Amino acid sequence: MKKIISYLPGLTLALVIAYIAQFIENILPQHVIGGSVIALFIGMFLNTIIDTEKTLKSGITFTSKRLLKFAIILFGASLNISIVLNVGKLSIYVMIFTLLTCFGGGYFIGKALGLNWKMSNLISAGTGICGGSAIAAIAPVIEAEDTDIAYAMSATFLFDMLMIIAFPIMGRAMGLSDMAYGLWTGTAVNDTSSVVAAGFAYSDAAGDFATMVKLTRTLSIIPVVLIFRMIHHRLEVKKMGHEYVEKKFTISSIVPFFILGFLAMVMLNSLGFISENLSMTLKTISKFLMVAALAAIGLNTKYRDMKKAGINPMIHGFIISLLVVIVAIAVIYFMGLV
Repeated sequence: MKKIISYLPGLTLALVIAYIAQFIENILPQHVIGGSVIALFIGMFLNTIIDTEKTLKSGITFTSKRLLKFAIILFGASLNISIVLNVGKLSIYVMIFTLLTCFGGGYFIGKALGLNWKMSNLISAGTGICGGSAIAAIAPVIEAEDTDIAYAMSATFLFDMLMIIAFPIMGRAMGLSDMAYGLWTGTAVNDTSSVVAAGFAYSDAAGDFATMVKLTRTLSIIPVVLIFRMIHHRLEVKKMGHEYVEKKFTISSIVPFFILGFLAMVMLNSLGFISENLSMTLKTISKFLMVAALAAIGLNTKYRDMKKAGINPMIHGFIISLLVVIVAIAVIYFMGLV
């Protein structure tokens, strides 16, 4: 009981920040900035003016680690594999090429810029899959530092803001159909809120299709998380040798419990065991808890730690995002969907 009480101050602060962040997100025109990004920045600002090391520390850690994993489990209830069968016929090829661009190109760009592999791949995941949700899902399985997460969120957010403005202008200049524009936006813009904003700025039909493509793209979290867990496990074994194998080799060391929970929720929803109303409710709760977790990560991130990495992570995010935009529209043209 004493341990639970020690969590309350930090947990409460993170939940309050999450509420404020979602309120700000809802009053902004077209929800151009996601609540998770707002919460992250609020947390980072508060970190500069309050002492988080004493009464708040345990609650902040609990929220950024354990509560985040619970939010990811609930997030699975909003995903449906059947969507892939309906929308995937058109979007799967574009997504394959954009994911290869993100993680293949991101690997070499990250090495060239001197970034650690965790930060580099979090930026690639945020760009290639679904912004903050992908970063939040992958970060625990590779044991990423809070600074890596904050930088990845910031890098994807900055380019998203540019794409919300530029995409409708470029789409009209190229004379894209609603379907082609929706496919392009759904596969090339990062965060869900940004996809919605850029999509509906073009037309209602384009916005609807972009949103469906985005949901299909989000399902790629499943294989990507499992792949990165195996990569992380292999690197730890290589670093620590037999000592790591003896102490850590369990089922959960390859597939963490919260990922099994996430997969179970996806399957239950796909098989129809979760009603539409319950799915929406769990998605709302999941989003709020993720925002709270990002607030906690912000509260645990210091500007001086981020400054040490310099501008290279932002350059990485910009290059990868630009490559994805170009590759996505090139594949759409090649498929004759324009």
